Amino acid sequence: MGSYQGGGPHCCSSDPALGLLCSVSLALRGWSAPAMGLELYLDLLSQPCRAVYIFAKKNGIPFELCSVDLREGQHLSDVFAQVNPRQKVPALKGGDFILTESVAILLYLARKYKVPDHWYPQDTQACAHVDEYLAWEHTTLRRNCLRLLWHKVMLPVYLGEPVSPEMLTATLAELDVTLQVFEDKFLQNKAFLAGPHISLADLIAITELMHPVGAGCQVFEGRPKLAAWHQRLEAAVGEVLFQEAHEVILKAKDSQPADPTIKRKLMPRVLSMIQ
Repeated sequence: MGSYQGGGPHCCSSDPALGLLCSVSLALRGWSAPAMGLELYLDLLSQPCRAVYIFAKKNGIPFELCSVDLREGQHLSDVFAQVNPRQKVPALKGGDFILTESVAILLYLARKYKVPDHWYPQDTQACAHVDEYLAWEHTTLRRNCLRLLWHKVMLPVYLGEPVSPEMLTATLAELDVTLQVFEDKFLQNKAFLAGPHISLADLIAITELMHPVGAGCQVFEGRPKLAAWHQRLEAAVGEVLFQEAHEVILKAKDSQPADPTIKRKLMPRVLSMIQ
């Protein structure tokens, strides 16, 4: 089987041990393991994974999708720890080369595959605007969107842990403040965050914002500038690819309760992550 370019997600690994993550689903579907190539370990529930997935597919980068189900705790397995000892997705593997951290992966792919310049511009000032946004968003927009998804959906629905109305109200208020900064400081009156064309900054930002959308919060309502940017971005990515990448998060409200054993493993990490 060739590299992943479309159709239903599938997964593989050139390492027999790492292939345990994917071999069962391959066998059930009658697929054979493809030749060794670029492997992306992803779960599209994760916003950085969605950014990597969209970027690779939009730019025609051939890859094998190795699914790591976060809700099943597959990222905590000893097998996956061989790819990323920090037990987080996304991760990239190409032969003996392994890379973790989503921004590092995106920049590596942009440079290695010589994608169009607008993604990470060579122009010094335009590139600096991308870098500026990436430096800001990790502890602001990402934190707020992640907390909202967990407080509104994943804690009460998936882990069976109640969240007080006061906590949820505070989380929504924090996100509202951050969205205003996003519009006033970064988006301003531009088509995209770094200028007239989509960049990595936009891609990372929209995948963050789809977290609260997946939790049932209409973050674009009442914000015409933000809504117009969202529409331009979805058009630039392509509606089909955009919807494909966000199908999992848009169904997050339908998550089944976690197995008690998995819950015990996940809870300490979840609480640390959403502090």
